[in-house]
Amino acid sequence: MSTIRVFDPAMCCSTGICGPAIDPQLARFAADLRWLKSQGVSVERFNLSRHPAAFVEDAAVKAALESRGQASLPLVEVDGDVKSSGMYPSRDALAEWAGVAVPPSTPEELNS
Repeated sequence: MSTIRVFDPAMCCSTGICGPAIDPQLARFAADLRWLKSQGVSVERFNLSRHPAAFVEDAAVKAALESRGQASLPLVEVDGDVKSSGMYPSRDALAEWAGVAVPPSTPEELNS
């Protein structure tokens, strides 16, 4: 199985889905990562404010931060290859990169 590593910008907690105003994009992404884990994919997530050493130790992340700064985050690596930078990818993209099939999610898709 693949290993997905997510390098998040500095956030108040490990997922960023806390506090009075939750970003729906972060909530969706956290759910997508939980789903990937349930499919057997190894998922690691690093928060810049809580795990700064992980950002320095990974050459690709360090280079992205040096060239684009915070705009390069979030950065997603799959098996060591950068797949996304500056945005949270969709479940479909994550599943494709990890080699996992996404089940149909709407009644129309279920009947096709």
